[in-house]
Amino acid sequence: MTNDKEQVSQLDPDMKVSEMNGNRIVWHNPINTPFEINGFAWFDQEKTFRRLPKSPEWKIPPAVDMLANHTSGGQIRFQTDSTVVAIKVKLRAKADMSHMPASGQCGFDCYLGPVGKKHFINVTKYDHTLQAYELPLLERKEKDVLEITLNFPLYQGVEEVFIGLNEHANIFAPPPYESKKKIILYGTSILQGGCASRPGMSYTNIISRNINMEFINLGFSGNGKGEASLANVIATIENPACLVLDYEPNCESTELYMATLPKFIRIYREKHPNVPIVVVSKFPYAREFANPDWEEERLKRLVFQKNLVHQLQAAGDQHITFFDGTNILGKYTNEGTVDGVHPTDLGFMCMAEKMEKVIRGIINLRHSTYN
Repeated sequence: MTNDKEQVSQLDPDMKVSEMNGNRIVWHNPINTPFEINGFAWFDQEKTFRRLPKSPEWKIPPAVDMLANHTSGGQIRFQTDSTVVAIKVKLRAKADMSHMPASGQCGFDCYLGPVGKKHFINVTKYDHTLQAYELPLLERKEKDVLEITLNFPLYQGVEEVFIGLNEHANIFAPPPYESKKKIILYGTSILQGGCASRPGMSYTNIISRNINMEFINLGFSGNGKGEASLANVIATIENPACLVLDYEPNCESTELYMATLPKFIRIYREKHPNVPIVVVSKFPYAREFANPDWEEERLKRLVFQKNLVHQLQAAGDQHITFFDGTNILGKYTNEGTVDGVHPTDLGFMCMAEKMEKVIRGIINLRHSTYN
C-alpha cells in the first residue's frame, strides 16, 4: 500500500520527489498558494507570466505584444524553513543578446530577508545555449524560516517555473505588502532592465527591495512609444498608487513625443483623475558628445515636458509631476552604461536612488531606506 506522499507524486508530477546534490526535494508550482506571484498586473485573472493581458480590449502593436511575454519585474515570494531552494525553468527562447549577460536576460536571482534588508544570495548560472535549466539557488544547514524573493528574467519569456524545496519543508505566504496599491511604470528598454547583469539589478527591482509595494514594470524594449492603445490598457490596472511615464527615448522624433504624451496623460486621467503621474525626461546618451543635433533634440523635448506639466498643473491637475532625468546617472553619466545608452548595474543603482526618492515623495511614503 502506498503512502499519501507517493500517491500525490503519482497524481501530480510537479510534486515528484527527486534528488539534487544529495538532497531529497519536492518541486512546487508557484502559481499555487502559499507562494505569491507579483509584478504581473493580470496574473490573478489569467495565471500567465505576462505583463499585458493575452487579449487586450485595445489593439496593441505586435512588437509590444511579443515583449509583454518578457517577464521583467515579475517576482515569486514566499517563506520557508527549507535548507534547499532550487529552481526549474523552461524559457520561451534561448539567450541571444551580445551586450547583456544571459544571467540578466534569462536568469532568476534570489534575495533573502524583509523589505529594507533584502540580501542577494545567488543567481542562476546555466549554459546560455540551453532553453531550460534546473539549479539550486540556496543550500544551507539552518532550518529557520527565511523570506525568499525570486526575480524573473528581464529579457525573455518563461513558459514554466517550479520551486524545489526539501521533501518535508514548511512553506508560508510572504508578509503582506503595506498597501494593495501598485506602482506602475511605462517605458523603454532601460525600464525593462537592459542591460543589467541579473534581474535584481533593474532599477524597479532595486527600488522594490526598499518600498513594500507591488511594482508593475511595463518597459518595452524599443517600443515604448506612447500609443493611445497602451494608455487605455494601462488605465485598466486596478489600485494604482502612481504612474511613471518614462518612454521619451523610444519616440523616433520630437514631434511624435509631443503628439503622444498629452494624449496618453488625457486618456489615463479620464479613468484616474487623482492618481499621481510622473513624467520623466531622458538622460544624455554618449553620442551627444560627438553629435550636437542629438543634444538639441533632447533639450527641445525637455522644454516641452516641463511646459506641458506646468500647463496641466495650472489647469487644475495637482497630481502630475515632472522629473528632470538629465543627471539621473549622477557623476557616472559618461561611464554608467554598457553602450552609451543602456545602464550597467552601477547606472541602475544611481537611477534607483533618485527614482525611489521621487516615488516616495509623490505617494507620501516614509523616508528612504536606500543604502
